[in-house]
Amino acid sequence: MGRKKHIFKPLKPGLVRMYSCGPTVYDYAHLGHFRAYVFVDVLKRALKFNGFRVKHVMNITDVGHLTSDADTGEDKVEKKAREEGKSAWDIASFYTKDFFDAMQKLNVDRADKICKATDHVKDMIEFVKKIESNGYTYKTADGIYLDTSKLSSYGKLAGLDKKKIKELKPGARIAFSKEKKNVTDFALWKFSPKGTKRQMEWKSPWGMGFPGWHIECSVMSIKYLGERFDIHTGGVDHIAVHHTNEIAQSEAATGRNPAKFWLHNNFVMVNKEKMAKSKCNFFTIKDIEKRGFNPLALRYLFLTAHHRSKVNFTWKSLKATEHALSTLREHMLMLKKVGKAKTKKNRVESYKREFLKALNDDLNTSEALKVLWKLIRQEKNVSNKDKRKLILEFDKVLGLKLKDVKPEKIKLPAVARKMIADRERARKKKDFAESDKIRKELEKEFNIILEDTQKGVKWKKKK
Repeated sequence: MGRKKHIFKPLKPGLVRMYSCGPTVYDYAHLGHFRAYVFVDVLKRALKFNGFRVKHVMNITDVGHLTSDADTGEDKVEKKAREEGKSAWDIASFYTKDFFDAMQKLNVDRADKICKATDHVKDMIEFVKKIESNGYTYKTADGIYLDTSKLSSYGKLAGLDKKKIKELKPGARIAFSKEKKNVTDFALWKFSPKGTKRQMEWKSPWGMGFPGWHIECSVMSIKYLGERFDIHTGGVDHIAVHHTNEIAQSEAATGRNPAKFWLHNNFVMVNKEKMAKSKCNFFTIKDIEKRGFNPLALRYLFLTAHHRSKVNFTWKSLKATEHALSTLREHMLMLKKVGKAKTKKNRVESYKREFLKALNDDLNTSEALKVLWKLIRQEKNVSNKDKRKLILEFDKVLGLKLKDVKPEKIKLPAVARKMIADRERARKKKDFAESDKIRKELEKEFNIILEDTQKGVKWKKKK
């Protein structure tokens, strides 16, 4: 809200109540989506690292999210169901499971409460009735709308004052219909289209229909966290419409802005464009696995950038973080060996403070990683045992599963193995230019030297 750093203090001492906007489960989530959930996971881990208890709630949107954020078009879940010849419920169930399978591969801890929109329709109807009784709604041919002109602070999250709202043109932010009183008004409840029967529709005091997209988050966050809670998270694309409208309908119902802090992660970019399904420039967790990458390398990539900055995704950058993760895992094994160094007084506590300082500076994970690598590569006054113990403490926040590293699991990164196989194919075809090129890349990017022997190709780490 304030667009500047604030000292974080929870509303209730020791307890942080946090709500995160979850996925709309009509298709596979892409890497841009997962950046949001890795960010939330690191935030939650950081809060616990600071000694807070965290109550985390996340929704699953399985109804009401239309193909246009302007309250028009077809329901995304129902559209997918029609295209695949399945029920909307089956579509939602399939993509919800796929989403959580991917989250597990990224080592993202589940929220304490996962709540589906379709399980809370009655709650949403009651919430809309409350807004209606407070005098903030009006009825059109296609639904019940919130009159945003009655809220003096509407748009404050997006930096929209009354002058800017008046300057908004239909289509620039939200499509305009003749029945809308204001360009920024939005649907709380939508009527089922006449002459058609939706798979997902419910009876309401206003007629057969389904909830608007925004209403679910206000209803479920308030139900499980209270009218006022600590943190609300989401992507920066939620600021102008979804979160702005969440605040509006919550204030219309309760008179309160629901969250004390609104935190947003920035986009994942591909060739300087936002990764998005509409641009057909997106990749999924399955895509990176097919190319031989460990999903934790993607998590590491997200950690190298501040959550408020954009991340430009390339296969080269993912290859680099795969290598960094592999090197880190190798160090964890080497640190099991007894070294010569002995731990000097206060050195461990000094690193803890340094790591925490980086982390607590607006969740600066890139600086926190620098502290970790400084400890590994430069520190000579901390024993191997204490280094390893300290890194495992740091990993409670970073979430790279360093505790699980075992000798038999330390192999070449999958990407490097694929490159060696590609080189062998090039060599057999007598494409020596390509063969030499791959050899040089392996040495430069993975510190690997290849040896061609009568028994086949062998590799070793360059000293």
